Amino acid sequence: MLKWLVICIVISIIAGIFGFAGIADAAAGIAKIIFVIFIIISIIVFLAFKKIF
Repeated sequence: MLKWLVICIVISIIAGIFGFAGIADAAAGIAKIIFVIFIIISIIVFLAFKKIF
């Protein structure tokens, strides 16, 4: 999942440099959504392992 986040960030930076505002906004939006999902999953896994051990 982090791989997709990095890809979206790179695409948004490149698109921003070349002035493709729509593509940059879309890629940045996708990167934000994936980041939030990753954080939520990380917290859930951390809490689950904390209860197990």
